Amino acid sequence: MTAQTKSAPAGRDAVGAPPALTLEGVTKRYGSARGVEGMDLVVPPGELLTLIGPSGCGKSTTLRLVAGLERPDAGTITVAGRVVADTRRFVEPERRRVGLVFQDHALFPHLTVGKNVEFGLHDLRSGERRSRAGELLDLVQLAHLADRYPHELSGGEQQRVALARALAPRPAVVLLDEPFSSLDESLRAQVRRDTVATLRETGTTGVLVTHDQTEALSVGTRVVVMNNGLIEQADSPEKVFEQPSTRFVASFMGDADFLPAHVHRALLTCEIGIVSTVPGWADSDADVDVVLRPHEVALSPSADATARVSAVEYHGAFVLHHVRLASGRTLRSWQPHDVRHPVGTPVTVTVAAGTSPTLLVGDRAVTTPPGNAPRIAVAP
Repeated sequence: MTAQTKSAPAGRDAVGAPPALTLEGVTKRYGSARGVEGMDLVVPPGELLTLIGPSGCGKSTTLRLVAGLERPDAGTITVAGRVVADTRRFVEPERRRVGLVFQDHALFPHLTVGKNVEFGLHDLRSGERRSRAGELLDLVQLAHLADRYPHELSGGEQQRVALARALAPRPAVVLLDEPFSSLDESLRAQVRRDTVATLRETGTTGVLVTHDQTEALSVGTRVVVMNNGLIEQADSPEKVFEQPSTRFVASFMGDADFLPAHVHRALLTCEIGIVSTVPGWADSDADVDVVLRPHEVALSPSADATARVSAVEYHGAFVLHHVRLASGRTLRSWQPHDVRHPVGTPVTVTVAAGTSPTLLVGDRAVTTPPGNAPRIAVAP
């Protein structure tokens, strides 16, 4: 498992509560195809975790395994200190203390909003069910729609009802499977903010599966990037974006270009010149690749420059410039909306001040000279 690392040791948090969710060595295969392989993950109470990766990476399989919609081939799944799946036992979905919110909302069309929220509260008396449903509808600001039917609601309202229904039984974990992807862009942002606010207000642990990089970075307190059934990196949003641990994470979590570079006596240079100094590499002499994101690339028109602007894309607040270097390689550069260098403009390419780019040896990020230190570990 070259890309797999444990995100945290199992155990209890600082106040003695068990983790909301623990996966230990969880594997699921579909014939010869890998779903999830030896997955280790610990989610403490109250965390909002986002799972992201390309189609087929294992993120939805992970969610289905936790929900009880799939049986693992190996490993152990624990919810709030209780083993719900291992080689000897398998707890049915409705008995796992896990709430589910799906992309299509999955509301019952023949039930009112109130009855939809009450649906999972079979153990309560009718009056208690109505009271609990009222509390949740108040929380998502839909109490005035309790007697409506799902088809009478907007997409955003349906999503909030689905969240209220998932929260009603007081689950240990709420699993959200791309819940905003069916909404239009402006509505999606608002419903996403409302959902995050509700989860945080109730202190509910959430695991959100998404294919949207911006969503993963803006929602999660921790982001888990998956690829081919393995965890590539599990870290804070800032570290996943600014300090990717692999070439895959760098390219998947935002735009990234890669240039061959060399570090000699702590000075990092590449085709565009000196990029930066590299603390701790004073005695080094190593070939690396440097990762440059478009916001880190500065441009300056210069008649004798060998680089040329090859394409310009207007994005409203910013303009994306594609620049072809003398070698034929291309870099991208974000510029403010009022800065536009026409196609063909010769430009000097530099790196924005203060940039500390990621260095790769092969497909792994390194922070110390090759041969002197192990690969970067994935932080909890």
